[in-house]
This record gives sequence, C-alpha cells and structure tokens, in this order.
Amino acid sequence: MKVAILGAAGRMGRMLVSLAEERGMEVVAKVDLADGYDRTWEGAEVDAIVDFSFHSAVPGNISKAAEKGIAYVVGTTGLDAAEQAAVDAASAKIPVVQSVNYSLGVNLLLDLVEKAARTLGPGYDIEVVEMHHRHKKDAPSGTALMLAKAAAKGRGVDFASSAVFGRKGETGERTDDEIAIHALRGGSVVGDHTVMFAGEVERVELVHRAQDRRAFAAGALKAAEWAAGRACGLYTMRDVLGL
Repeated sequence: MKVAILGAAGRMGRMLVSLAEERGMEVVAKVDLADGYDRTWEGAEVDAIVDFSFHSAVPGNISKAAEKGIAYVVGTTGLDAAEQAAVDAASAKIPVVQSVNYSLGVNLLLDLVEKAARTLGPGYDIEVVEMHHRHKKDAPSGTALMLAKAAAKGRGVDFASSAVFGRKGETGERTDDEIAIHALRGGSVVGDHTVMFAGEVERVELVHRAQDRRAFAAGALKAAEWAAGRACGLYTMRDVLGL
C-alpha cells in the first residue's frame, strides 16, 4: 500500500513514517515544511493520505485528495467550522476517516463508557479526568471530550448543557445531569483518561493509559488500510473497528 504522511516531521508524523515502513507500506511522500521533507504529495501515486499536520493546511490538502479520489485519514485536531466544512465536503467524494484519537483501546473505551452510562443510570455521577505531558497546549483533550460526549449519549442528556469544565469557588451542589471534565498536565505522560461513575455505595472507573504513541500511529495506519477502496463518506475509528 502506498501512503503519504502529512506533518511527517512532527512527533506523530515521524512515528507514522517509521511504523508504516516497518509494516511494509510504501511511504511515497513525507510532507512537512521542515528542511529535508517533501513539500507536497501531489504527483506521487497514493492509495491513502494520513494527515497529522496543522489545521489550516487540512482544507487545501483534502480538497486536492477529493479531486483525485484518494482516501483520507484526518488526525489533525483544532479545525474551525470552515475547515471542518471542507472535510465534510470532501467526504461526499472520497472515504474520509476522522478521529481525535486513533488508539484501538480508546475507541473501545468509548463504547464501554456509553454502555456504562446507559446501564448505571442517573444514580451514578460522571466525572472525566485526563492527564497529558507538560508540553500539551490545549485542554481538555479531544479524547476527554469524546468520552464525556459518549457518557452524555448513554445517559440521554445534552452534552452542551451538562458539561462542566473544572470547578472553582462556590459551585453549589452537584447536579444529577452534570458531566465534569478535568485536565491535568505534567511530566512526560503520553495520555491517561479515566471515566468515573460514582454511586452512593460503589464507584466504577473505566481507565485507558497510553504507554507509547505507537498506539495512535498503529490505529491511523489501520484506518488508512480500511479506507482505501471504501465508498465515499465520513467515518470514525468506531466504523473501522466495527463497533
């Protein structure tokens, strides 16, 4: 399989290139603005593109891929409304897989969280806690938001009106529908996520700890293999895994 990696000089990009080559994939373009990298993937024969670049670069690249009928995996986060609209438009022409987390374990966890929220019901308070390395620039993580939204879906409540981001001062008593999200930063933590269901007589915790970024790279490459030759549409990793 021939793949192009966008954002190839970044931490995830380098991991993707290394793992793709280990798996016998042909990396036909390693695209980045850094010295020593390709400036474009155009002109190469490509089966799928894996994009972990910068959000503002996504619309131009995915539009070109749509014109050429190339499957596209979007791992870049932080897209604004116009950038997301470009992804949505491209998915009408090509298969697009988009996720903020390509870990197989995290995507399984999303299903477990939704099921737990639905099964345990309103008698259990839901709290989401995430921790990442000290260099992470945004908070909370996109994965924490996905987990909180999965919990809201399982509970049958509106995420926007139920979400609480941290607490400070006189907050009053916790409401039944409240889903709180807390972000911790420090050290070299790759990514820890805990979803807690706290009841009166017991507490259930669902935990995922990423030990190596290879977990994310492996999932993104799996998505690329799955998407190549697929019908056009906007897919998630849950589609890739058949969840």
